[in-house]
Amino acid sequence: MVKMDYDKDSEILKALGHSIRLKMVEGLMNGNECNVNKIVDNLQIPQSTVSQHLKVLKTSGIIACRKEGVRTCYRVIDKRVMNIMEILKR
Repeated sequence: MVKMDYDKDSEILKALGHSIRLKMVEGLMNGNECNVNKIVDNLQIPQSTVSQHLKVLKTSGIIACRKEGVRTCYRVIDKRVMNIMEILKR
């Protein structure tokens, strides 16, 4: 039986508790990886708002980023979050 880390798990659930962040995670899972400009274009929200939400997801360990020249590319790295998203789609 896997022991839960209640503090970490609650932080993940809090991070997923906003509709924009759920959309962002879903988009990053579907497209594998993308940058801020693509997220802004897809969600039609200001770049500053996207950056704030990405910070929450990154701080929670849900996503990671890598630099590609001047662009920063984001991707989902937490397998549990991928499972949570699949459950929510049912």
